[in-house]
Amino acid sequence: MLNKRIRTLRLYNKYTQQNMADLLNMTLGAYQKYEQGDTKPPLETLVLLADIFNIPVDYLLGRDEYLKSIGIEINIPEAPMKKRKKIRQKSDAEKTDL
Repeated sequence: MLNKRIRTLRLYNKYTQQNMADLLNMTLGAYQKYEQGDTKPPLETLVLLADIFNIPVDYLLGRDEYLKSIGIEINIPEAPMKKRKKIRQKSDAEKTDL
């Protein structure tokens, strides 16, 4: 879940993987391992990620129910890539009309 949330938040905020690696002061490969779920970020990196995305660490850790119980709701689309595909499909259709 953590790796999917990191990826979703990165895409939602329009960062590249290289942007994130630079912000976290690490190599691209090290960052990619977080998104792939091969490694888990240490606590300091989790805090940095939360700060970059302006969200609570609890959201990254999947503690949605806890956040709701204290009155905090995070609304991040779960599949930002689907929107992009739809936009691209519309663009392609518009090109054929020309």
